[in-house]
Amino acid sequence: MEKIWLKRYPAGVPETIDPNHFNSLVDIFEQSVEAYGGKSAYVNMDREMSFDELDAQSKNFAAYLQHKGLQKGDAIAVMMPNLLQYPVALFGILRAGLTVVNVNPLYTPRELKHQLSDAKCKGIVILENFAHTLEKVIDDLDVKHVILTSIGDLMPAPKRWLVNFVVKHVKRMVPSYTLHGTVRFNDVVAKGAKVSYQRPEISGDDLAFLQYTGGTTGLAKGAMLSHRNMVANLEQVSAIVAPLVNDGEETVITALPLYHIFALTANCLTFLKHGGRNVLITNPRDMPGFIKELGKHQFSIIMGVNTLFNGLLNTEGFKDLNFSNLKIALGGGMAVQRSVAEHWERVTKKRLLEGYGLTECSPVVTVNPTDIEHYNGTIGLPLPSTDVRVVDTETGEVLEQGEEGELQVRGPQVMVGYLNQPEETGKVMHDGWFMTGDIGLMDEQGFFKIVDRKKDMILVSGFNVYPNEIEDVIAEHPKVLEVAAVGVPHDSSGEAVKIFVVRKDQSLTEREMIEYARENMTGYKVPKFVEFRDELPKTNVGKILRRALRDEEEAKAKNNS
Repeated sequence: MEKIWLKRYPAGVPETIDPNHFNSLVDIFEQSVEAYGGKSAYVNMDREMSFDELDAQSKNFAAYLQHKGLQKGDAIAVMMPNLLQYPVALFGILRAGLTVVNVNPLYTPRELKHQLSDAKCKGIVILENFAHTLEKVIDDLDVKHVILTSIGDLMPAPKRWLVNFVVKHVKRMVPSYTLHGTVRFNDVVAKGAKVSYQRPEISGDDLAFLQYTGGTTGLAKGAMLSHRNMVANLEQVSAIVAPLVNDGEETVITALPLYHIFALTANCLTFLKHGGRNVLITNPRDMPGFIKELGKHQFSIIMGVNTLFNGLLNTEGFKDLNFSNLKIALGGGMAVQRSVAEHWERVTKKRLLEGYGLTECSPVVTVNPTDIEHYNGTIGLPLPSTDVRVVDTETGEVLEQGEEGELQVRGPQVMVGYLNQPEETGKVMHDGWFMTGDIGLMDEQGFFKIVDRKKDMILVSGFNVYPNEIEDVIAEHPKVLEVAAVGVPHDSSGEAVKIFVVRKDQSLTEREMIEYARENMTGYKVPKFVEFRDELPKTNVGKILRRALRDEEEAKAKNNS
């Protein structure tokens, strides 16, 4: 396919970037803290952290890890929501030459055990609110270093003491736990200040992140993202936003969790590079509290998923905020709905851009140019140095403009592969091309549009949910004979999980099924709907036809609309 999208690039956006412009993310970090020293880097619950302070604390954190004998390349997990401790730990781990393993704090013990075991994590930085989950699996793991933190740890006294007391004893948000040999986050920083930090040699080939994503096996796979992958994506995203961004002056709203690849790259890393001030929202589900926080800042950038924007638009007080400084509102992680984009434009008088990415691509692949006037229903244009093509799902033949097929991506941001899974890597990587599993097309200007998914993946509020994993868990229930999981449209989350169950024991109820799921899966994976059936549709070799079930649900939705 001809790269016709290059003709549509706004003035000043280059066709290519240099993925080796920096040797590593640590190089970018060091350049930024030197350039923006006294400016605010991250803000959380009214506590500002400057680039200088982030530099000092993350260096001490790195020195502690090195002093404890952790070796270059060792994996360290981070399990917490958006708090100031996250960037300190993140950059501390990277500066020590180690690999970051981001963990969803809401994981069940089963999910946590798989990820820490698969990544061979030597340590974990965890908010104590979730320590009870770790307690259940730590004896089965090789995790030698457990660093515990409380929500208020990086706030000044006495606010620190007050917040931690209220969280633990008034709101009772910290379930009891027993973990031996742990060390407190603030003690790590203090002890690190007393030992020397040795800056390691880090190359583009070294792993920066093991970012876990679901898969056909039902178990999450670790996408190996090298420093070169991440540097490339930062350079690519920077090339797109540079015409609008004033270095050292932007205020960025970070409501999506930093453990999610979208917020990690688009917010945490991109705007560290540009000297931006990241406002970390710990609990964006508290919409009134979120809007109150927005009112404190003259924000210029906001990233989110469709459900977040929709939630804001439907919460009292949002329309009264000051949007005069807003330059970029970007939706990703799931499809932006036209109704939401147009509502956003009416309220804010600013357009809502849409982009597209995948964990395996660090993640950004395409984004709408910043010069479009209105939402256009597409995922935008490929980034500089990124090739996207549409191929026939059966023959692999490259298709012409306007024809629908599977989107494939090639570029320096595409992952090294899946950790210890050459077969799974081989299924999605061919001759440098990554097979996205998404069905799309390219229009006459080079804009791409997603029309369907080849994969059975379900997108719940921007999070990937894989039917195999749901089915594997549900099938363990002693009263279940067969199960199929599909995604169905849902007003608030885009899609929701629905399971079709054939019972062994007719006493099994919908409530019992959902409670079982809650015990074994993160909240967003838990089925919203349960339908019991006598049998499930299957192929002649006995494979359950999820597609047939999805088609039935779509037909039902059309008849009801």
